[in-house]
Amino acid sequence: MAEFLIGLSEEDATFLARIALAFVVCLGAIIGSFLNVCIYRIPLEQSVSRPRSHCFSCGKTIRWYHNIPVLAWFFLRGKCAYCKAPVSFRYPAIEAITAMLFLMVFQMWGNPAIFGLNPLSIPELIPIYWLFVASTVVNIMIDIDHRILLDRISLGGTVLALAAAAAFPAMHGELSWWHGLCDAMGGAAVGFGIGFAIAFLGERIFLQDAFGFGDVKWMMLFGALFGWNGLLWILLMASFLGLIMGVGALIYNRIKHLSEEGAVAIPFGPALGVAALIWLFWSRRLLDGFAWLREQALLHETAMLYGLIPVLLVMMVWLSIRIVAIRRYNRALAEAEAAEGEVELTPVADETQDQEAPHA
Repeated sequence: MAEFLIGLSEEDATFLARIALAFVVCLGAIIGSFLNVCIYRIPLEQSVSRPRSHCFSCGKTIRWYHNIPVLAWFFLRGKCAYCKAPVSFRYPAIEAITAMLFLMVFQMWGNPAIFGLNPLSIPELIPIYWLFVASTVVNIMIDIDHRILLDRISLGGTVLALAAAAAFPAMHGELSWWHGLCDAMGGAAVGFGIGFAIAFLGERIFLQDAFGFGDVKWMMLFGALFGWNGLLWILLMASFLGLIMGVGALIYNRIKHLSEEGAVAIPFGPALGVAALIWLFWSRRLLDGFAWLREQALLHETAMLYGLIPVLLVMMVWLSIRIVAIRRYNRALAEAEAAEGEVELTPVADETQDQEAPHA
């Protein structure tokens, strides 16, 4: 960004930089407001443009000054302006998160050192990554609410990522469009292949869809956007994040004494999405940190080995217990459904015999 401010006085350069940052934050908040509409309406197969935003309680259309991103919720104290029904804090939270993500993408080019971000070599990548972070927010929230990931994001995003790699090969650190496209295509193929393998093996281990096909297609997008090496790191981080989320959900369910029907379950999509965002913003720092850990492991090989063995054993025991528990639960559920089907069929047969007897 500095080359665009060359020739300006310090005051003018500072003023223009602040205007640019304010514009990006406002744009992100406005996009976040639209994302709230997409998150609610798309899974219900409703139009995202009509009808206009309205209160779910009284049905009245929300005026524009009652729909200012983030600020309106606080001015109205989290309530509808007409019927005073409570409005979820989730709406301003998504708007604020989207605004922050847009700002961070812009700062990857403008001033990456401020957040320790990956630097962008060309500003043309900014709208591409803006589109990616916005679609990631939508997919994460819809997966939490409905356990689905949108094909229009995964498949459409993959096509756009391939086109972007050809148009801007610097996205993959290449100079020619052909090498950039090949890197993106290779990453997409690896993402789909690894995701499909995990889904195939998970179904046979857990006796259910342990890794949805929506996750497979989303991994294809990550591979096209970040390459096969970035995809592997995203999958590794998502595994740890998913483990943390899963343990947290188990602890919460135990504390609340929730039944299987009411238990909190965390899908894998949010872990994948968060891991992809982390890789987008801080992949270089992560690789530098991993290199440092590898050096420390080589210097203190014995101590690291003795420290890792108990951790790995505990993780293997925990995973084995969870696999056995899930398989038992799925078998019991299948047996209960089969028994329920037999019970439902028996009265129907008896009733038919009673009705047909007088005609015999």
